[in-house]
Amino acid sequence: MCLITFTWAPGSRYPLRLAGNRDEFHARATAPLGAWHDLPLLGGRDLEAGGTWLAANRHGVVAALTNVRDTALTTPANAPSRGELVAGVLTSNDPAAWLDALANHHAERYAGFNLLVATPYQCWHLHRGRDGVSLASVPPGVHGLSNASLDTPWPKLQAVRSALERSDDTTWRRHTRHALHNAALANDHQLPDTGVGIALERQLSAAFIIGEQYGTRATTWLTLDQNGHATLTEQRFGPLGRFYGESTLVARRQQVR
Repeated sequence: MCLITFTWAPGSRYPLRLAGNRDEFHARATAPLGAWHDLPLLGGRDLEAGGTWLAANRHGVVAALTNVRDTALTTPANAPSRGELVAGVLTSNDPAAWLDALANHHAERYAGFNLLVATPYQCWHLHRGRDGVSLASVPPGVHGLSNASLDTPWPKLQAVRSALERSDDTTWRRHTRHALHNAALANDHQLPDTGVGIALERQLSAAFIIGEQYGTRATTWLTLDQNGHATLTEQRFGPLGRFYGESTLVARRQQVR
């Protein structure tokens, strides 16, 4: 994904509520939200590299990924796809141990990324950026994540985070939809400098990117309840923001026998 806002509230009825946009080239082959045929996961899927940007399993674990946009960050030669990280943690037997191993031994094999992983009881953020790799527990509250690090105050991140802060259990999807579907560009003085040039910084400053070749392809809402059941709703878009459809799936937590 490229823009996420979420509420982390452990001990509540809904420990995690998350909303976000995936921006990608429209020509990149993608499967819509669904159950995977080869792994016990629910989510959309990148059909070129086989990974995903957001998914859930049936053990009460969810994960989401954003890329880090920073031309000063060197990408290793033959770096594996970052999309495999979501599937990797969701198919591990111990997400905490898997994240610790990635943070200490393997994360620098990849280009820059943010990996957000949550259960009803714990939420982690793993960041691979120019200053190295860091793994931390996310404090309770409302947060935002784009292509820098957690809560970096980019204009579009602040806007979607503010929309979630103003909402409650009954209005959060409506408020975040309005913010995530805002195609307005940020003012130049508000733009970050990630090394891609002012024209591209402008284009990427919109929460909802409209383009013929590249743009926002999906908006997803995810709710993880206190019992570990995850509900995912995905809206899909084509070139120039054309609406392609919506679907909802529930990943019900399976009881361990």
